[in-house]
Amino acid sequence: MQLIAMLTMLVDHLGIVCFENQLWLRIIGRIAFPIYAYALVQGHVHTRSKPKYLVRLFILALLSQIPYQLALNPEGLNVITTLFMAAAIMQIMDLMPSLWAKGSIVLVTCAVMQLFPFDYGAYGLLLVLMFRCFANERLIFVHLLLNLLYVLVYGPGGLMQLLSIVPTLLIVYGPAVWNKLEHIRVRKWVWRSFYPLHLTALAVLRWTEW
Repeated sequence: MQLIAMLTMLVDHLGIVCFENQLWLRIIGRIAFPIYAYALVQGHVHTRSKPKYLVRLFILALLSQIPYQLALNPEGLNVITTLFMAAAIMQIMDLMPSLWAKGSIVLVTCAVMQLFPFDYGAYGLLLVLMFRCFANERLIFVHLLLNLLYVLVYGPGGLMQLLSIVPTLLIVYGPAVWNKLEHIRVRKWVWRSFYPLHLTALAVLRWTEW
């Protein structure tokens, strides 16, 4: 699972930096984020220390920001910032007994993430929360609904996001295959450092081309 997430993310970012006219690379890249969202939820559920989990995400977000701006988006906030926000919201929601209060904090955070240039914006937060709150066919339904809403908001440019349903289908319908994939472990330092390191390499590649 981790290998698929890293490889499809790399394909996506290579499409941005080196092969702008190869849309199929960007389409393949849609597979990556749902896996990261799923992994984030698993980390939230199983981590020994949720505060330390947030700190690690925050440090990775900081380390990734400059390479992200140099390689991909000079004005945006990188995807680990989005994951950090989602992890923080899950921790806050765990402390809230009221469904109304949980809904309010999600709506406010969605508005903030749309107002500021978070990678994936509110979509990223909502997808993480869907992995947290739903399972089986309900998860597929809400993910598909979110993707259709994304297309309505962003128009034809959002169509390739529909492919992000593929990892969710595998999670729901391919448990045997998924279990085998999950037993393939990537070293922690590789998993945690891949995002900032590959962005740094892409930034160097982009700037040397100029």
